[in-house]
Amino acid sequence: LFVAEYQNLKANPNRRAVGSVIEAKLDKGKGPVATLLVKNGSIKVGDPVVVGNTWGRIRSMEDEGKAKLKQVGPSKAVEVTGLVDVPNAGDRFMIFEDEKTARLVAEERMLRAFNEEKGIGSQVSLASLFSDLNDTSKELNLIIKGDVQGSIEALKGSLEKVNVEGVKISIIRSGVGAVTETDISLAVASNSIIIAFNIRPNQKIIDTAKEKNIEIRQYNIIYKLLEDIEAAMKGMLDPVFEEKITGQVEVRQLFKVSKIGTIAGSYVQTGYIERNCGVRLIRDSIIIYTGKLSSLRRGKDDVKEVKAGFECGLTIENYNDIKVGDIIEGFVMEEVK
Repeated sequence: LFVAEYQNLKANPNRRAVGSVIEAKLDKGKGPVATLLVKNGSIKVGDPVVVGNTWGRIRSMEDEGKAKLKQVGPSKAVEVTGLVDVPNAGDRFMIFEDEKTARLVAEERMLRAFNEEKGIGSQVSLASLFSDLNDTSKELNLIIKGDVQGSIEALKGSLEKVNVEGVKISIIRSGVGAVTETDISLAVASNSIIIAFNIRPNQKIIDTAKEKNIEIRQYNIIYKLLEDIEAAMKGMLDPVFEEKITGQVEVRQLFKVSKIGTIAGSYVQTGYIERNCGVRLIRDSIIIYTGKLSSLRRGKDDVKEVKAGFECGLTIENYNDIKVGDIIEGFVMEEVK
């Protein structure tokens, strides 16, 4: 009150109202509901209104005490019903003289927003997970629908903090309200997952999504959603493998067999050697060949593994230039989680 008096802030109640949306939600009984803060002018029940990219006719107004109001003036916050769709928090609203003008203005705004945000010529390719040729980060595309604008903003803020190197989250679309066929079509075009927060799609939408192979994930707890999204992002990464040395084998005797090649009679010095593992042939501390073990025997029996302290016979796939005294090092590639 002091600031208003000091700065001589005034408003005219005898004009059509303008102001902002404080909060908006989809009420199960009332439909789209928005809390409007009147900056100038007055609102009356029955007035046509444009709010952001949507419009409607004021059907009812309630103050913070749930008292029904027929008219409110400047600086008053009221919860209104009668909108066609749920607006976004922060959207500007204007009262119009007639319903036809309000609808035309809202449709024009919606078309302009679509062209600016989605971009003619900036469609997302279904086949590509990369944003551009210079960016090797993969994208997890999401469409978020919820019951309250505040919840959606909180979700978006939390998702921005999820950090998985090599994958980034791209929110293709977000809004208050039920999941629609338009959302499914957009999900198909952008290869997106639909997140339904505190809302339940009807059976028709669920069937359509299944038919088009689109996943709709339903949540009512933010941390559970964030856990699943982080797991999905990690699942998109290419697996990283790390080499693990299993053991070293010393070649002590050679046997040449016409149909098999060179069999190395060997002694396992450290660790173990197993069939089909990767091997390196080391001679005088120099790696001569890297390949794969093709057979492993102990006596006359094929074995899967021979441990340190035991003798064995082995062959290297597509390689026969083995000499007595060579060291054969076995290794396996293990996936790093």
